[in-house]
Amino acid sequence: MNKAAYILFLLGAFLLIGKTSNAQDYKPDYQFAAGLKFGGYENGFSGKYFMDKTTAIEGELGLRSPHGLVVTGLYEINHQISNIAGFKFYYGFGAHVGAVGAGYYQRFNGDNEHFVSSQILLGADGVIGLEYVIPQSPIAVSLDLNPRLELATGPFFDIAPGLGIKYCF
Repeated sequence: MNKAAYILFLLGAFLLIGKTSNAQDYKPDYQFAAGLKFGGYENGFSGKYFMDKTTAIEGELGLRSPHGLVVTGLYEINHQISNIAGFKFYYGFGAHVGAVGAGYYQRFNGDNEHFVSSQILLGADGVIGLEYVIPQSPIAVSLDLNPRLELATGPFFDIAPGLGIKYCF
């Protein structure tokens, strides 16, 4: 099964596993959402939990090509945009830790990194983005930029785009 079909299968299965409810029960303000995140470096799973109306924590478990795993934690501030229900602007900060095997790793600025052995990744992260909860549905989509400062294999600064789709509980 090719990679795109596998991702679509996982996404479909994830959305069907969620709780059963009527569409009228979904509100643009949710407390928890879980889904998939497609980023400039890692693709994987994400979860977002609102501690109050504007403050959230988000965790990401990302697989890095060709072989690596990165865990990222973010503290986010969310603001409603205009009078559009479910449309938010968010920004925040956090950190990541992970490991990658030997190989070439593309950096967003075009300077590829070559590791001859396994490496630990550790650094500081930022996030700025937009999120929209689709009306009358439990689906939230997000688009963001993630600047990061890599300390363990650097130091160097990099930035990557991200696209997320989450199921709201």
